[in-house]
Amino acid sequence: MIAESGHYALVLALALALIQSFVPLIGAWLRDPALMNVARSTALAQMLFVGASFVALVALHVTSDFSVANVYENSHSMKPLIYKITGVWGNHEGSMLLWVSILALFGGLVAAFGNNLPLSLRAHVLAVQAWVASAFYLFILITSNPFLRIANPPIEGRDLNPVLQDIGLAVHPPMLYLGYVGFSISFSFAIAALIEGRIDAAWARWVRPWTLVAWIFLTLGIAMGSYWAYYELGWGGWWFWDPVENASLMPWLAGTALLHSALVMEKRNALKVWTILLSILTFSLSLLGTFLVRSGVLTSVHAFASDPTRGVFILLILCVFIGGSLSLYAARVSSLKQGGLFAPISREGALVLNNLFLTTACATVLVGTLYPLGLEVLTGEKISVGAPFFNLTFGPLFVPLLIAVPFGPMLAWKRGDLLGAAQRLLAAGIVALLALALVWAWAHGGSALAPPAIALAVFVILGSVTDLVERVGLFRAPFGTAMRRARGLPRSVWGTAFAHAGLGIALIGIVCETTWNSEYIGTMKPDDVAHVAGYELKLDGLFQRQGPNFREMIARFEVGRDGESLSVMTPSKRSFTTRGSSTTEAALLTRGASQLYISLGDVTNEGAIAVRIYHKPLVLLIWWGPVLMAFGGLLSLSDRRLRVGAPKPARAQPRLQPAE
Repeated sequence: MIAESGHYALVLALALALIQSFVPLIGAWLRDPALMNVARSTALAQMLFVGASFVALVALHVTSDFSVANVYENSHSMKPLIYKITGVWGNHEGSMLLWVSILALFGGLVAAFGNNLPLSLRAHVLAVQAWVASAFYLFILITSNPFLRIANPPIEGRDLNPVLQDIGLAVHPPMLYLGYVGFSISFSFAIAALIEGRIDAAWARWVRPWTLVAWIFLTLGIAMGSYWAYYELGWGGWWFWDPVENASLMPWLAGTALLHSALVMEKRNALKVWTILLSILTFSLSLLGTFLVRSGVLTSVHAFASDPTRGVFILLILCVFIGGSLSLYAARVSSLKQGGLFAPISREGALVLNNLFLTTACATVLVGTLYPLGLEVLTGEKISVGAPFFNLTFGPLFVPLLIAVPFGPMLAWKRGDLLGAAQRLLAAGIVALLALALVWAWAHGGSALAPPAIALAVFVILGSVTDLVERVGLFRAPFGTAMRRARGLPRSVWGTAFAHAGLGIALIGIVCETTWNSEYIGTMKPDDVAHVAGYELKLDGLFQRQGPNFREMIARFEVGRDGESLSVMTPSKRSFTTRGSSTTEAALLTRGASQLYISLGDVTNEGAIAVRIYHKPLVLLIWWGPVLMAFGGLLSLSDRRLRVGAPKPARAQPRLQPAE
C-alpha cells in the first residue's frame, strides 16, 4: 500500500498544481483576493503531498520492497541503511521525484514567507511555479513512475551502481538540485513581472534572497560533486569539463551574474531589462542541464541512461518554457522602462563588466558543450571538446574579471573615482607583486603563468580585506572605534568580502595543484617503496575483507618523511558481485591544505599491484574557496535588509478627532 499511496499523493499533487496554475491568474485578472489566495493554500498543500510521495519512496527503499521496480533495480537487502536512503535519488525516477519535491518546496516557501509580496505578484509567481511543476509531474507519471510494481517480485535486488554508494552522494545531488531548482523562483518572478508589467527596485529586493539561496546551494553542490569525483573515481582529478559538470557550471555562472545585476537594479533601479533576461536564462540553463542528464544524449559517470521517450518529453518541456518565456520577454521588453543612468566608471559599471565576462564565459561553456552534440546530429561525426578548449577560453575571460573584482566595492554608485580606488588598493597590489617574485624564486618547473596567477589571487584576497579596512577606518581611527564600526557594518558587506576572498583562495588551490602536482604511477610488490615529493611510501601488504554487499582488497602503505613515520594509508578496491563491477576507494593523507593520494589498479600475474600515488600541493584550497564563498552568501542572506524584503507602503493613519 505504500507504493500506491505514494503514487496517489503524486497524482493529487498534480491536480493541486493544475488548480494553482489557473485559478490565481483568474483571480488576478478579476482582482479577486479570494481567488488569488488560492495560490497560497494550493502551494502549501502541493508541497505536503509531493513530500509524502517522496517519503513513501524512501520507505520502500529502506524496507527493501523488491515488488517495486525502482527498488529492485537500485537496492539490495544487504546494502547499508545510508545507501538505501541515498539510493532513492541514485537513479532517474527517484532523482526526478527529488527534483519536483524541491520545486514544490520552494513554491511552498514563497507561499509561507511571501506575505510582504503584493497579492497579485504572489499569485502570478506561484502560478508560474505551478506551470513548471505540472509539466514535471506529468513527465514523472507518464514516463518515469517510481512506484511501478513487478508482477512476480524477485527475492533480491540488483543493488545500486557501486560508484554511487558513497557518502558524497548523500549530499551532492540534493545540494545541486536545491541550486538548480531554486532558480525556478527567479524565473517565476521574472515571468510574473512581465505579465504584470511591473518591474522596479522593489521587485529586485524580493527576488534577490531567493536567487541567493539557490546560488549558495549550487556553489556547495558543485564543490561537493568535484570533491566526490576527486576521491571516489580514482583519477586524482577534481574537474574534467565533463558535459554534465558543465551543465551545473552554466547556471552557476549565469546565477552569479544575476545576483550582481539584481543588486544594481535594487540600488539604482537600472539594468531592469537585462536582469529579467538573466532570470529567464539562468533557469533555462538549469532545464537544459536536466535535459542533458536525463535524455540519454550524453554518456557520463553521472548521466542517467534513458529511453528516447523521456528525452523527447523533456525536450518538449524545454521548448515550451524556454521558448514561451523568451517570446513573452520579446513581446513585453519594449514596454519596460529603463532605469537610472550611471557613468562607466562607477560601481554599476564594474557590475556590468562583471556581467559581461560571466555571461561570455557561460556562452563559451554552452558552445563547447553543445557543439559536439549538434555536429553529431547533423553530420554523424563524433568529436570531443575537452580541457584545452575550455582552459584557452576561460583564462582570457577570467583574468580581467578577477582584476576588476577588488575595484568594484571601492567605487561609488553612479560616478566613481578609479584613481582613488587604485590608490586604496596600492598596498594590495604591492603585496601581490611581492608574492609574484617569491613564487617565481621558489618554484621549480611548471607553467610560467602560474606565479602571475597566484599574484592575481593574492590581489583578489587582499582587495577584499582592503575594502573592510577602508570601511572601518582601521588605520585612520582609534582601534576601538574601528572595531565598533566593524560590528556595525551590514552583513552583506562582510558577505561580499568573504565571497570574493573565496574566489582568490580557490584560484591559489587550482594553480598549485595543476602546476606542481607530483605523481608516481607503476606497480608495487610488498616491501617496495615509492618516493613522491619527499615522502616514502612503503607497501606493507595486501589484505582481503568482506563488506556488507562487497568484497574488498586493501593495501597497507606506511608513509614516512626524512626517516620519520607519519601515518598509514589504506586504499582499496571493492568488488560488488551483484552488479559485477568494482570501485576504487582512494586513500587520502592531509598535511595542511595539501594531500597525498593513493588509488589502486589491478593485480598483475606476478602478484604486484598497479598504484597511482599523487602529492597535491594546496589542493584543499580548491574546495575551501567555494565553502567560503557560500559562507559569504549566507552572511549576505542574513542581512536584515534582505530578510525584511521590500518595504510595504505605509498605511494612512486615521486623523484624531478633537474632543468635544
